[in-house]
Amino acid sequence: MLVDSHCHLNFPELVQNMGQVLEGMQSNQVGHALCVSVTLDKFPEVLAIAEQYPNIYASVGVHPDYEDIEEPTVDGLVSLADHARVVAIGETGLDYFRLTGDLEWQRARFRTHIRAAKATGKPLIIHTRNAAEDTLRIMQEEGAAEVGGVMHCFTESWEVAQAAIAMGFYISFSGIVTFKNAQALKEVAQKVPLDHMLVETDSPYLAPIPFRGKTNQPAYVRHVAEEIARLRDVPLQHIMTATTANFFNLFKHAQPCN
Repeated sequence: MLVDSHCHLNFPELVQNMGQVLEGMQSNQVGHALCVSVTLDKFPEVLAIAEQYPNIYASVGVHPDYEDIEEPTVDGLVSLADHARVVAIGETGLDYFRLTGDLEWQRARFRTHIRAAKATGKPLIIHTRNAAEDTLRIMQEEGAAEVGGVMHCFTESWEVAQAAIAMGFYISFSGIVTFKNAQALKEVAQKVPLDHMLVETDSPYLAPIPFRGKTNQPAYVRHVAEEIARLRDVPLQHIMTATTANFFNLFKHAQPCN
């Protein structure tokens, strides 16, 4: 079985078709998925899905792209994370691609999440785009290695991957690794130790080949795993077994369904 370690099932494109989404997961041997929070006002939707479906888990956090919204606090995140279905803090991190200007508020928000993760003992889900140096620096300064986590939808260099792995973080590959122009990322996928690898969809975005440009869904994580198996010249089952074990090793509060 596979696990989609990062998706947004509460987004309209998916939540309106949950029956089909779950059927697709089952037919593609995707046994579990982690529904990731991006804003506090939508967190109840994320949690409701995780409460309704035993093979879906939740996180709590505020994505770095969102301005002018309710800012998270350490105490607030800790309180919301005090639920059996919440297995992680995030998604959090830094994104210097979409936003410009003084982004100190992003860095402060990131620090808040790391501190909440340390307080809860639940791992981090980290987003970084055009901000790898600051992301790694803040992880080091705040002691993110104490709880670990995952560098989700990884698109950075092998050197960045190594630095994150050294802090106990996993590297998660999305449908981007299937894109023909993602040669550098394919090379990283060949190098990341299998015991530090996860797979994800980030659905409804970033559908892998052959669905590129269409609405993504957790079932399509199989195509991510197939591409990594091809790149590493190993059986698909090898990737499925390793990444599923890694998911439950990292997200220790997630109880697998039979």
